[in-house]
Amino acid sequence: MRVERARYLLAAVETGSLRAAAARCGVSQPTIGQQIALLEEDLDVVLLTRSRHGVRPTPAGHALLEPLSRLVAAEDALRESAMESSGAYRGRVQIGGVSVTAETIIAPAVGRLREDHPELRFTVREGASTAVEAAVLDGELDFGVITMPLGPAAPGLRRTSLLSAPVGVFARTDHPLAGRDHVHWRDLETWPIVTMRPGTVLWETLHRHVAAPDVVVEAMSARTVKVMVGRGAGLGVLARTETSADITGLVWLPLRDARPIELCLTQRQDSRPSPAALIVQRLIRAIADEMTPPVS
Repeated sequence: MRVERARYLLAAVETGSLRAAAARCGVSQPTIGQQIALLEEDLDVVLLTRSRHGVRPTPAGHALLEPLSRLVAAEDALRESAMESSGAYRGRVQIGGVSVTAETIIAPAVGRLREDHPELRFTVREGASTAVEAAVLDGELDFGVITMPLGPAAPGLRRTSLLSAPVGVFARTDHPLAGRDHVHWRDLETWPIVTMRPGTVLWETLHRHVAAPDVVVEAMSARTVKVMVGRGAGLGVLARTETSADITGLVWLPLRDARPIELCLTQRQDSRPSPAALIVQRLIRAIADEMTPPVS
């Protein structure tokens, strides 16, 4: 039995969706469905029930989750030993990120790298999503962790979803909109707006939904957006992530008609990541999984 089929099943159960599991694993939805079907053939048992609401394990599938998890963990341990003996924990990894991923995902990852793999070196470059993808495509970066651009990936790039974050507005507690439980794009047409700079997904999203927004600050980071909002510059349009927790006096208002922003890993299609880069990517995926709310 191929162990990756067990990984696909576990991802489907954890996310409750073949589509979400495919995004997490970096494969297509038909591929993950086919591989789980082959796993069911391997084990001669039905593992999942499928409906328009998603997937869930059958009683037999639920009984097999623990042994399949042990199987996956055993393979991970084997690969870990192989990489350690081959010197995979050495070398330098070039990582690109945007401000939100640098603070929420990359910073925790490099902190753990310092502790667990002190001989592995890394460089982090922060920029807009478009700039990071251009550097990945040119080979200047091993991979990037970015907010997923609205358009398709350039030829030669592959994006893998890590997690999604709702888009909304940060407002001061004394703002006239602060007492509401949500807002719509049309509510932003008459207020000064603080958001990310041109070239970012949030800037493009705002300008797609508000014809002529009164943007008074184009910031370099989510923290700057919140600081400016806290000083009364305007409403801050951001994806909601756990950043800048020390900035108080703000309320979060979800944008009811806004699609979530996807945070994703972007890399070249035609090159295999180095063992060191794979170690960093695996750690980044683990941190993203920790940030993803559990399926109820």
